Parts: sequence; C-alpha cells; structure tokens
Amino acid sequence: MSTRRGRPPHDDILTPAEWAIADAVRHGMSNAQIAARRGISRDAVKFHLGNIVGKLGLADRTALRQLTAVPNDSPLRRRTTMSEKPALGPLGQISRMVRDIEEAKDFYGNLLGLPHLYTFGDMAFFDLGGTRLYLHQKSGPGPESVLYFRVADIVGAHRDLTARGVAFTGAPHRVHRHADGTEEWMAFFTDSEGRPLALIAQVGAG
Repeated sequence: MSTRRGRPPHDDILTPAEWAIADAVRHGMSNAQIAARRGISRDAVKFHLGNIVGKLGLADRTALRQLTAVPNDSPLRRRTTMSEKPALGPLGQISRMVRDIEEAKDFYGNLLGLPHLYTFGDMAFFDLGGTRLYLHQKSGPGPESVLYFRVADIVGAHRDLTARGVAFTGAPHRVHRHADGTEEWMAFFTDSEGRPLALIAQVGAG
C-alpha cells in the first residue's frame, strides 16, 4: 500500500502561507517589510506573490490590494451582513508611532499605568478603558496616528462605505489570529484630506 508524501492538500485556493502574504500586501506592506516580518528572502516573497496573483487570476499587486476575499478557514466566512448599512461603532483602536518601543512601553505602562495587553516585536498594545492603544516603532515617515473604528460586519461596512464614495486603500484583510482562534481584521481608507483611517473588527472562532 502506497502512502502519500509531501504537504497535505489545502481546501482553499491559496495556502496558509500565501494568504498571510496576500493579507500583508492588502495591509500595505512592501516586499522588504513582508520578508523581514516573515523571516524569508525578498525573492521568496516575489515568488509567492507570483503564485498568488496567478491562482487568483489577478493582473498585479494593485489588484490584490483591492481583493475582497476571505480564507476558507476564517470564521468571517460564517458571518452574514448584519444590516443594509452597517454602522461605524465606537473607536476601537488608536495608533501612535514611536522611536523606541521599549522606551514607549515603559512610559505608557509603568509611568502612566496603562494595562499592557500584548507585544509583538516592534508593536505593543495597551488598554485605554476598552479602546486599544497601538504603539509601533518606526523611524521613517508615516502617519503620526490612525483612528480605527470598530464595526461588527467589516465586509458589509466596506461595501456600504465604498458605495457611498469612501476611498479605501485596500480591502478588508486578516492581520492576526489569537491563540483562541479569534481574528483581527482591518480595512484602511482616507478622509477628505487624505489622512488615514481604518475599520477594525474582531471575529470570534465560535
């Protein structure tokens, strides 16, 4: 009796690794940033991107940024649109760029006494009475801060706001999966003066 070797087949058009890179592109990350975050070479990122756009039948990276697709293993696929015009919820997160993440963690956590939620490399999160403060170490140019509006149905909110004329820089995408299976999803857009804003949603595994 023969046994099959190699990786098990995936029940999705993209592999988990390819979805992670696709979501990083939809998040606005460059090839260099993706390579550094995932610990692979830029050539490997380019190779994966070639496979991704080919499998999805897309023209290029720009088309990938606007792709409104959800991985088969995501609990978001089980969600349905909750209303014809999903409302923006309360402020879910505020980001702030910092020059030194350890110095910033000491200031906001030890000096100000904000509860620390978690840290991932050069990113740290604190609780502001139910609103997350997201600190990100960055030396180059970028927005000083971004406001993230919490929504229950990020796909429906993206569709509704796009129909109203809101300019999204990328489609909704998964940015993190917690140990309990809860996923964090985001979609970025700009205001009337071109400043960045975002939708944010937590999708439970249950």
